[in-house]
Amino acid sequence: MSHLRLAWIYFRISILNEVAYRANFVVQLFQSLLSLGMAIGGLAIVFSHTETLGGWHPDELLALLGVYFLVGGAIGFVIQPSMQRLMEDVRQGTLDFVLMKPAGAQLLVSVRQVQVWKLVDALLGLGVLAVALSRLGGRVGVDQALAFALALAAGVAIVYSFWLALATVTFWFVRVDNILVVFQSMYEAGRWPITIYPSWLRYALTFLVPVAFATTIPAEALSGRLTPGALLGAVSLALVMLAASRWFWRRGISHYSGASA
Repeated sequence: MSHLRLAWIYFRISILNEVAYRANFVVQLFQSLLSLGMAIGGLAIVFSHTETLGGWHPDELLALLGVYFLVGGAIGFVIQPSMQRLMEDVRQGTLDFVLMKPAGAQLLVSVRQVQVWKLVDALLGLGVLAVALSRLGGRVGVDQALAFALALAAGVAIVYSFWLALATVTFWFVRVDNILVVFQSMYEAGRWPITIYPSWLRYALTFLVPVAFATTIPAEALSGRLTPGALLGAVSLALVMLAASRWFWRRGISHYSGASA
């Protein structure tokens, strides 16, 4: 319990630092609304020429877009800023201040930096998802809803593990910021189902950069496309990646030489 209390203190302090600059909220709201408007406009253009896209109907792609913004908001809210802070601390040798705390270092580095205004993306994603679900109507039952929640949790866990592993590489290679830029660029592809891409790109978006698990697979659960085997595979991969990233993190810590070394 003390670990969670300490993590909450970090989390709260970071939020207080962010809300001191309230103009950022207006900027973020404008950017998010513009991005959402362009995404919906893209869907409108596509479906003005066809009734389906790779077997996906408009309401199903709207649900996918909601998942894309929801997960993207979670990444921008806590995962990305915390991992970038970790990388900076490793480069500057200031990670010592975290490692000396009487709590799990991985927990602290995972939640100690937030960009609270990124929650705008998550809230917009929830709104779009609610609209999509209302339009899908009776096609989404309890089974699909539970599969969606499980697939979404697995997707977020996979993305977190992937980011933690990338940030941990900093213990050996000081400058890996460009790798994070590559992830952000490839995540843009997640607003469309990966089934519409060529096979080599589908492979890359599934196994090299796990965009598919973050967006397409949860949306497939809502549309009834996700098989029990695929859901089990996503959950299994999430557990494996959580364990592997934890092991990799501990290996990285053992190679760390900070300011006090």
